[in-house]
Amino acid sequence: MRGMTIAFDLDGTLVDTAPDLILANTHVLASIGLGPAPDALVRPKISFGSREMIVTSLAHHGVDLPEADVNRLWRAFLAHYEHNIAVDSKPFPGLVPVLETLLREGAQCVVCTNKSEAPSRRLLDALNLTQYFAAIAGRDTFPVRKPDPGHLTGAILLGRGDQSRAVMVGDSDVDIATAKAAAIPVIAVTFGYVHAPIETFKPDAIISHYDELVAAIRKVLP
Repeated sequence: MRGMTIAFDLDGTLVDTAPDLILANTHVLASIGLGPAPDALVRPKISFGSREMIVTSLAHHGVDLPEADVNRLWRAFLAHYEHNIAVDSKPFPGLVPVLETLLREGAQCVVCTNKSEAPSRRLLDALNLTQYFAAIAGRDTFPVRKPDPGHLTGAILLGRGDQSRAVMVGDSDVDIATAKAAAIPVIAVTFGYVHAPIETFKPDAIISHYDELVAAIRKVLP
């Protein structure tokens, strides 16, 4: 593992953030007199960002708002979420032991997420995960974001890694498309927020638990 860089997506990959994101979504819907949207409807939208969760929820209720009103709800969503960012969010099972294994074997880890950098850091701090990452690149860290490959390659460089010795770990078609555009092997997890079976998007390997990650890395990047 020495010299490798493992780049992780955040929501749905490192951390199960769905409970707190859905809570924020329910909060803003209630502010305009609407009930919750079904979890099964909004959970797959997490990979597309919190604004998409709101838009999908409004459509579910048959509500069509001007863009300015949607943006107002989005700002309220972010404010509520950032004050309740780690109430029920938790690292996925097996994450911390595998991060410790990777670091012990000489790899380094970075985060490449379409969540903004400040709340990403706040979440990782709250869950005592920041210490495991050499760099944290959010949607606003660089001029580009996923699926632009520059977001991923930028995160690797920010962590002083080598693109030719890097692997992406993610939960969505966006992560897979980003890694493929950057010519970087990609491992997909089955426990995230993707809107279709993850094998549909043809990652290089698939894992269903972090116990399987080290073997998968050795498979895709010998």
